[in-house]
Amino acid sequence: MAQASDLLSQQPPPLSSAINIAVSNIDERDGDDYFAEAEKNEKRGDFNDAVTYFGKAAFEYNNAKKFTQYGNALLRLSNVHFLMAHYVEAEQVTLNVALKNYSRIGSKTGQMDSYAQLGKIYLAANKPTQALWFYTQQGIVAKQIGNNSAYIESVLGIAQVKTKKREYVLASRDLNRAELLAKSANITKFNSLIKEARALLPAKTMAKKPI
Repeated sequence: MAQASDLLSQQPPPLSSAINIAVSNIDERDGDDYFAEAEKNEKRGDFNDAVTYFGKAAFEYNNAKKFTQYGNALLRLSNVHFLMAHYVEAEQVTLNVALKNYSRIGSKTGQMDSYAQLGKIYLAANKPTQALWFYTQQGIVAKQIGNNSAYIESVLGIAQVKTKKREYVLASRDLNRAELLAKSANITKFNSLIKEARALLPAKTMAKKPI
C-alpha cells in the first residue's frame, strides 16, 4: 500500500493532449474498480486487502485528477485503519493527505468530513483535546454550509469527548442540545446514538432533558 507521504507527493500528469485525457479516463475506471473491490473486502472484514485496494483507488483517482474521488478513497482508507485500531496511520492519511487535498480544491464538505474523521480518531486514541478541536471545526464548517446532520454529529462528538473527560454535566447539556436540534430538523437517525451516549452518564449528573 502506498504510504501517506507517497500519496501526498503524487503529481497528476498534465491533461494537454487527447492521449493524456484517454489515459486519465482509464485511470478513473481503474480507480472505480479498485474502490469497488475495497468495499467488498471491507464488508467481508478483510481489512488488510481493503487497505490495499483503497490505496490503489486513491492512486488512480489522483492520476486522473479526480480529486473529490481521491479524497473519498483516502477517507475510506483512513476509516479501515481506524477499524483496525491503527490510529497513527488513520491520522496520517486524513490529516496529511485527505484534508490537504480538500483544502486545495476548496471542498468544504470534504474538509468537514476530514475534521469529523479526525475527531473520531483522536477520541478513540484517547486524545480528547485534539478530538474536541476537530469536532468543533466540523461543527463550524457544517453551519457554514447548512448541513444540519453533520452539525448534530459534531455536537454528539463533543459530548463524547466531555464524557471521556468526566465532564458529565456539560456532556449531558450537549446531548440535550443535540436532541433538540435533531427534533427541530426532524432527523431521527440520532435517537439511538443519543440514548446510548446518555447511558454512559451517571444519573445524578444528568441535566434536565428538553421538553
